[in-house]
Amino acid sequence: MQFRSFPKIPQLHVSTLGFGAMRLPTLGDSGSAIDEEAAIALIRHAITNGVNYVDTAWPYHGGQSEVVVGRALQGEWRDKVNLATKCPVWDVNSPQDIERFLDAQLTKIHTDRIDFYLLHALDGSRWNAMRRLGAPAILERARADGRIGHIGFSFHGSLDEFKVIVDEYDWEFCQIQLNYIDENFQAGVAGMKHASEHGIGVIVMEPLRGGSLVRVPPEVRNIWGRSGRSWTSQEWALRWLWNFPEVVTVLSGMGTIPQLLDNTASASAAESLTEADLATIEEAKEFYRSRMAVPCTTCGYCQPCPSGVAIPGVFSAFNTGKMFDAKKQAAWAYNTFVVNAGSGADRCIECGDCESKCPQGFPITENLKRAHAYLTQE
Repeated sequence: MQFRSFPKIPQLHVSTLGFGAMRLPTLGDSGSAIDEEAAIALIRHAITNGVNYVDTAWPYHGGQSEVVVGRALQGEWRDKVNLATKCPVWDVNSPQDIERFLDAQLTKIHTDRIDFYLLHALDGSRWNAMRRLGAPAILERARADGRIGHIGFSFHGSLDEFKVIVDEYDWEFCQIQLNYIDENFQAGVAGMKHASEHGIGVIVMEPLRGGSLVRVPPEVRNIWGRSGRSWTSQEWALRWLWNFPEVVTVLSGMGTIPQLLDNTASASAAESLTEADLATIEEAKEFYRSRMAVPCTTCGYCQPCPSGVAIPGVFSAFNTGKMFDAKKQAAWAYNTFVVNAGSGADRCIECGDCESKCPQGFPITENLKRAHAYLTQE
């Protein structure tokens, strides 16, 4: 296993592969019914193989992920890892709520200290709410009394919002979604660079795009094959991320021992990519881009929509479904994160405001209808 350090925590060496506890093995179709025996064995096997960063959160697996992670880390295991969990900011309405969640998490995990504590899924509006409630000062007090070790945030918003959050507080680390397809999505590579310029260590989530970059079509397998490398599809994706020195660790939601062993082997062997390697990945990117439903780069220039439509989010789900032949997965994400938030394409009133701002110059209104139909029809 290889290790890196956060710029503001140079004495701490973190494994370049982290264990994400959002996709633990489960029993049947219930996401909250974790196969506890298998999950505990998996987490401990990861630690034995050099992984020393374990990430969970309040809502994962219906609230049960923290519980099972806590059981896996009982005894000698707890001292071998850096434990991370997150404050569910969407349910925080008062300063007391922050304290309440933190104390409840310490109890659920059976620990007296959370090494890395994050404000979960920030965007611009959530950050403003946390500032008004005095969240930074509350977390600093928790750090001073030893309940948490380091303060950071995870992010789901626009690049501009990310830069504001980075600029307005002295964060020690941040967690962003990044992979070789989504290099310009949300914070993206530009956000990663901006965080690094502020001395903020970057943790990456969704490196395999929810498994889409593992289940690749034959055309992409052929691209990998022509490279002369024996790497698997997931290894290509992980090595692309480890090639950035700004990335401290990459979280993978490994659900089986074979997945774990593949990824720890990749983390141990990873080295700088050659120009030929980067060209190979670019070829794979171009293939996926050719399958995009709409030429949206999620730049956000179309926002805000007067009717509240999350245009980049709509098209991101639409493109995911088309690019990866994953309509069911894309429809779930669209309805869960866009429609349920009141920002679906069905709110469009065809005012045309977005089309005058779009650098790509494509007919947004017409394609919002296409996207909504595709993502909502059986």
